[in-house]
Amino acid sequence: MSTNLEIFPSVQVEQHQTKESKEKEKRMLEYIRELRMIEEEMEPYKEQKRDLKAQFKEAGWLTGDEISMTVKAYRMLKSKDFDLGEFTRIYQTLSNVVGENQ
Repeated sequence: MSTNLEIFPSVQVEQHQTKESKEKEKRMLEYIRELRMIEEEMEPYKEQKRDLKAQFKEAGWLTGDEISMTVKAYRMLKSKDFDLGEFTRIYQTLSNVVGENQ
């Protein structure tokens, strides 16, 4: 005699997948709720960054490009595994390739 599993194997799998997908959907919603809360808490700091940039530009101390390059350099230096020599080599290689293609 056949068991229920043998007669409806796909139904069992679909029910299992449905449970997994419901759990996955639940986790996705949970993630989005928490992310939204964090982003809302970050907004005042983002506004402070925009104000700081505007102040330096308005005072004429730095241009937008100078601020951008300063931040990029800071982030590279802050990286624990940043290698200036390797970066320079790659930059020069890309410079040559891009220069040839323009």
